[in-house]
Amino acid sequence: MFSESQALQLLQDSVVSAPVVWKGDYPYFIHPLTDGVPRQTSELLCATRDLLLHRVDWENVDLILSVEAMGLPLASVLSVSTGIPTVVARKRSYGLEGERIIDQSTGYSKGEIWINDVSPGERVLVVDDVISTGGTMEPVLSALIDMGVELAGVWTIFEKDQGMQNLIDKHAWPLSSLVRIEMVDGVVNVLPSI
Repeated sequence: MFSESQALQLLQDSVVSAPVVWKGDYPYFIHPLTDGVPRQTSELLCATRDLLLHRVDWENVDLILSVEAMGLPLASVLSVSTGIPTVVARKRSYGLEGERIIDQSTGYSKGEIWINDVSPGERVLVVDDVISTGGTMEPVLSALIDMGVELAGVWTIFEKDQGMQNLIDKHAWPLSSLVRIEMVDGVVNVLPSI
């Protein structure tokens, strides 16, 4: 296991050195934990896992929910480490009983997400790779609350720009990030933790 300071430094260094591409006017950093490329090292994934193992109150979590696709690796290693089951909010329908469909829109895409196998009263920890605009997270969390779920916490690896703070201000949800970043002229800068 990494110490918190070692894990955090590794994560910060990795995002600062990540390549950046532009999707129209939207700067998009390419990172193994957010995009699956360049290749993800076990060291980087373990560092991220270790940070969350230290920061989450696991006694109050019944289920780990991740959002397809890049929340899956993180949810998987957390589930293996804690013994807590995981479920994935998918970008396709399965037609299962109780399935919930939501519309989502981000800074660079639009689509639908389906939530399955989540029960009222469950204490759900939501994990994802990055929150930029909040366009994915807001409808997912709204749907979970509408389904009667208790949010045990919402953690994202990277917090980019003001999307997360806007969601906190609007809904008072328990959102947290491991690393806060901003992009200035296509360059990734790490910001101090709040």
